[in-house]
Formats: sequence, C-alpha cells, structure tokens
Amino acid sequence: MRTPSLTVGIEEEYQIIDPVTRDLTPGFDALVTSEDAQLADVKAELHQCQVEIGTKVCSSISELRTELVKLRGLVIKAAAQHGLTIASAGTHPFSNWMNQEMTPKERYLGVKAELQDLAHRLLIFGTHVHVGIEDPEFRIDCLNASRYILPHILCLSTSSPFWFGRNTGLHSYRSIVFKNFPRTGVPRILNGWGDYADLVDTLQKTRSIPDGSKVWWDVRPHHHYPTLEFRVCDVNTRVDEAVCIAAILQAVVAKMWKLRRDNLTFRVYASDLIEENKWRAVRWGLGGKLIDFGKKEELPASVLIRELVEWFLDDVLDELGTRKEVEYAYRILEEGSSAQRQLATYARTGDLRAVVDQLIRETAEGVCEPTLGPPLEGHASPIGAMPPSSLVPPSPAARGQTVP
Repeated sequence: MRTPSLTVGIEEEYQIIDPVTRDLTPGFDALVTSEDAQLADVKAELHQCQVEIGTKVCSSISELRTELVKLRGLVIKAAAQHGLTIASAGTHPFSNWMNQEMTPKERYLGVKAELQDLAHRLLIFGTHVHVGIEDPEFRIDCLNASRYILPHILCLSTSSPFWFGRNTGLHSYRSIVFKNFPRTGVPRILNGWGDYADLVDTLQKTRSIPDGSKVWWDVRPHHHYPTLEFRVCDVNTRVDEAVCIAAILQAVVAKMWKLRRDNLTFRVYASDLIEENKWRAVRWGLGGKLIDFGKKEELPASVLIRELVEWFLDDVLDELGTRKEVEYAYRILEEGSSAQRQLATYARTGDLRAVVDQLIRETAEGVCEPTLGPPLEGHASPIGAMPPSSLVPPSPAARGQTVP
C-alpha cells in the first residue's frame, strides 16, 4: 500500500447574522459581490443565511491554520462591508428555520424537491475535515477503525445546545437534525473498497443517488478526492478548536497507518456500540461519560479523550509536528466546549442575544476584530416569554452524570 500523504483541508459553514437583531439573515449574495476577489470561491448552502468556506489542500497543520485564519477573516470583513456579521456554531440560538430563504440554485432546489421539509429544516452548520489517503483500500481500513473516535471528536466540537430559542437539553442538536436525512450516521463496517464501490454503484443504478456525494456518513471516502472526510463535528466556534480537531484527525490517520505498516491493527467495533457513544456525546458532550468498549465500562469523556491523545496518538505527534495543536484539546476540556460556554453565558445573562454576541466574538478570536451590534440593554428578548430557568441545563446530579 502507498503511504498516505496526510494532506489536510477543512470546510466550515458559517451563520450570516444581522448585528442589530442578532438573528440569521439572508446575506450570501451580498458576500459574493464584495470587493475581495479571494471570496470568489466561497460556496452557497441550502439557506441564504449560510456561507461555506473551504481551504486549499494543505501539506501541514500550520499551513491549514494560516489558510483558515485568512478565509475566516475575509468572510468576516466582507460581511462587515454589507452591515452583517458572522458566527460559527452548529445551530443559531433562537432563529426559526421556517423564516429563512432557501438558495434558488438547481442543486439545492433538487435537494428540497427530494427531501421536502427535511431540507428546509436543515438550518445547521458543520465542519468537514479531509485527510489525504491515496490508497483506496487503506482509505476503507482507516474508515472502519476511525469510527471508534467519532464520539470523542464530537464531544470536543459540540456547539449546538439551542434550537428555536429553547435549550434542547442536548449539546449537539445539530446531530439530531441531520440524523433525519437518509444515509447518515456511523457507517457500517465495510469489507474493502469493492464493498463500498458496489454500494454506491447499486444506489446510483437504482436512481437513489447521483453519486457518492449523497452518502452523508459521519466519516466517508470522498466521492471525488482521494481523502477520508470526517463529517461528525458541529462547526467549531474558535479557529483554535478547528485546528485542534483537524490535527487530531490527521494524527489518527497517521497512527492507523503506522499500525498497518507494522502489520498491526486497531480493533473495529460494531456500529451500534459506536452509535451508543455518539448519543452520549450528543446528549452530554464533555460533561458526560463515554463507554470504554474494551473494559465494558463507562468513563468520563475527558478521561477517554486524554487517553486518546496521551496513549494512542503520542508517538506520531512529534513526527507530524502537531503536538501543540493536538494538546489544545486540554484547553477545551478545561474551558468547556462551545456548547458548554453558550449554556453558561445564558445562565448568567438570561438573554440568547448575549450568546450570539459571544459566538461572534469567539468566531473572530485570533482572526480579526468582530463586528458587533448595539448594546443589548433596552431591547426586548427574542424569547422574552420563556423564563431563564427553562434554558438552564440540569445539574450533573439530576441527570445521573458526574462532571469529570
């Protein structure tokens, strides 16, 4: 097998915000008519209040950081030219999907025609990380084994606790919304590249899908590029979080290759077990527990994430030069995921617009100055009829969980 290149790339989906109301607003057409020619490659999404960026293929995590900072900055500054601002989170805290305009392009109209209200309701925002694996057989081997760490990665990236102005009680409500789409979730164990190719061929010949791009698994072989694409994450709020996630996933692939090269392997677990851990990640995020399948016991998510970094990935981090970026995961464990920070801000302020302001600031952190709206004092709350207590997460004791 050919040694994987381990190139990396990120796609991120951002929210376009009216800085006065703090609500989502149509703005994609305005962004692509900005003065900066480098924004020509930003992509539309299903809704006009969404914009997607994608980095070039990067040979290292440091190059990826440079690209991501540049693209975030360009989008934020272009939005500011049109009186708009940008936030990065898996869901908007209070926006109503029924009020949002869909993008009138053939591709998205086709999705709407096929999936109806499921498409219109897809007002969610994710991060997709690509890692270069040129050999198709190892791409599938790595997919099978790396399924295990998907819940760990989701815990670190959770950023969608609110939906429709309500505390959902979950840390990744985006995952629940997307689960309604067909061909999503943790893929089954595949028996080599031929098994995957036959699956896609069958679905194409039966007019179920036009190509592999409509297989929306949490990790999948990309239909066009020689990459393994990890799609489980909520979009990361801070750029440092996005770089950390990409560095961890690159290191996971590097470690899987190292095991394969030495005629070793990582145990492959059944999809229903991994889905159980994914549910725990969706529900409690970093504040809950995941299952150690080898020991058949539950442990704090933070313990298993530290084990992932310190035991499983340690011997490839210096080779990759990404120890600092991967170990940023410890800061996330200490300060909380974006979901935890959002919940804490609402518990403190009682105003979801304060949560939006926090997201705007954190999205621009380390990138450029944020575009903030007028002070919140004197404005009616967008969910003023809802008592703040209904949006405060239950205590760990009440939910039978122990905060690590």
